[in-house]
Amino acid sequence: MKKEKSCGAIVLSSNNGNRKVLLIQHENGGHWAFPKGHVENDETEIETAAREIKEETGLQVEISTAYRKAVSYSPAEGITKEVVYFLAFAADEEIQKQDAEVADYIWLPMNDALAKVTYANDKYILQTAIDFVEGLKN
Repeated sequence: MKKEKSCGAIVLSSNNGNRKVLLIQHENGGHWAFPKGHVENDETEIETAAREIKEETGLQVEISTAYRKAVSYSPAEGITKEVVYFLAFAADEEIQKQDAEVADYIWLPMNDALAKVTYANDKYILQTAIDFVEGLKN
């Protein structure tokens, strides 16, 4: 069984009054999800997430390690993939998308983003992130 590992983040705009989630439409498959990608060389999970966000969106983000969730699935026979997600905060919503990997992007209010995300695993991750962020307000 081959194992793969990717890291990414649920990217939130820093506007507390009207916080939005960044979703990207992946060129490979056309699904709506979050920026993420494979760990390279001896990168840490945080370094991978920050690099992938920068490559795919052009955003410089602040990553919070207070939220860390992982999901595993099998993208193909004989392969197990673990994807680790963090929360990331973007200072602005100005995107320079990487055309090779990103078909489209959209900033949405959290609940709208939840409805737009394609896969159940990603809906679960986003719901846990929303619950985490809501908990910070209390």
